[in-house]
Amino acid sequence: MTLSGKTVVLAVTGSIAAVETVKLAHALRRRGATVQAVMTDAAAGIIHPDALTYATGRQTITRITGLVEHVLYCGEGGAADLLLIAPCTANTISKIACGIDDTPVTTFATTALGRGMPVVVVPAMHESMYNHPGVRENLRRLQSWGIVVVDPRIEEGKAKIADNETIVLHAERAVMGHPLAGKKVLITSGACAEPLDDVRVLTTRSTGQMGRALALAAFRLGADVTVVHSGSFPCVRNIRATTAAEMRDAVLSVCRDEGVDIYISAAAISDFAPERREGKIPSGEPLSIRLNPLPKIISEVMKTYRPMTVAFKLGWNEEERARAMLEAGASVVVVNTPPTMGAAAGSFRIMTTGETTEISGTKEEVAAAIWSRLL
Repeated sequence: MTLSGKTVVLAVTGSIAAVETVKLAHALRRRGATVQAVMTDAAAGIIHPDALTYATGRQTITRITGLVEHVLYCGEGGAADLLLIAPCTANTISKIACGIDDTPVTTFATTALGRGMPVVVVPAMHESMYNHPGVRENLRRLQSWGIVVVDPRIEEGKAKIADNETIVLHAERAVMGHPLAGKKVLITSGACAEPLDDVRVLTTRSTGQMGRALALAAFRLGADVTVVHSGSFPCVRNIRATTAAEMRDAVLSVCRDEGVDIYISAAAISDFAPERREGKIPSGEPLSIRLNPLPKIISEVMKTYRPMTVAFKLGWNEEERARAMLEAGASVVVVNTPPTMGAAAGSFRIMTTGETTEISGTKEEVAAAIWSRLL
């Protein structure tokens, strides 16, 4: 679990989004964190402190006592690894930016900033408040101090708190040491769909779970992540591509125009494209379909741009072809079998020039093992 052994202070302020913090506390604990809640009086008027005591398994802090809780957790040598202020109101944002210290949450923030420990702020308020020039300037000021600001979702005239998955991902990123900081990671993910006619497509059973696990793991490790696929993952840049041709254009464009440090070809990119028919092919009669081979995107990327490359080989006897990929310049080749496609877990063989490792587990566990070979 990515937050195992970490203590997160979950600081809650007086936004209606405070009602979401019970679920947030549970989400952090599911990732292995010890969670200590701290609340302002305004927050305690929205959600009872006992609710967070229940969610965290620890007594919620609602005032600073003679135990100097802010120092115990966020002072020099304190127990906390992260101060997560979620939700954070315009009032609290501006107080922190000005060094004002008159609630338990702002006292924790002052102490954490003085110590230099990771701080993540998650704004939530009405959109008009979020657009106030002073609030925006104060957010920029917090960022200039190294505080991570998780952008809200602008909906229905409100700057709504980010979803819990996004908040947890930022929390994980904040405490994992940023070993991929400054690295540009490009990942292809999921299935392609090659049109046969105006209705039908030729595709695979790939769901993109492996690509998702790899992309989110890279984000947690501090990378700038771009994913080319037909879906949408949180916390990364998503470039939409449905066909192999669209995927090729997007990948080569990113490599050419932006540069890539690490390329991971996790998508089930089409090897063939059918000759497309106009309209809808009538049913009821036998049909022959001509399949034309498509260029190998990974070969073009390795030959022209030479990033550190991870390749995937799907099949029961792919070791020889995997070794050929390593000889051609791939850093890692991951061999798996068709039953893993679309499954949440499976068995994989991770191959480098120096060693071969067998691993069975969830795709998140496999993604972590792949990244461990690259770091």
